[in-house]
Amino acid sequence: MLSKCRAEDSLNPLLSSCHCSNLIFIPPFFASGSRFSSTMEALISQFTFLSDRALQDKNFDPSTIEDLMKLFEIEAYNSWAALELQHQNETRDAEIAMHQAEDYLDSVMEDALDEFRRFEEEFDRMAEVELQDLVDKSEKARKMGSLMEKAAAVASKRYMEAAMNSATASMRSAWKAISSNKVHPS
Repeated sequence: MLSKCRAEDSLNPLLSSCHCSNLIFIPPFFASGSRFSSTMEALISQFTFLSDRALQDKNFDPSTIEDLMKLFEIEAYNSWAALELQHQNETRDAEIAMHQAEDYLDSVMEDALDEFRRFEEEFDRMAEVELQDLVDKSEKARKMGSLMEKAAAVASKRYMEAAMNSATASMRSAWKAISSNKVHPS
């Protein structure tokens, strides 16, 4: 009376030509194969087998299916634990990668700051050398100006002395001429 459903038919009940009561719908997430463990496949196969037996055998013990459901629960828990462990490992790996990236960034920043400090020190040294050069030149110019001022003062004093001596000599000569009553022909 009851026909058995094929495993492929149980994957998609809408496409199934079988309308028996032991039809199991497996969500596509579990049917993808990559996440669907062989243990879970074996449990589903066992569940299908026990479901068929329960329908055919009136003396079937339902505790058998309850034991199988406990195995489903254990497998689901194990899958969850495995995913949790995988998640923790991925989190740890991500944290390690993040710390490595932070360390690399710190290293690059430290190198950049060291280079900036060297540049700043070199620039300060060059500025100090240039400032000292300008101070030396200004000191030389000040000394030169002082010497030129002294030389101009000495030259001016000598010129004044020479002018005074010339004027004194002219006055003496004129005084002599007046005192001797001689008139110079010029």
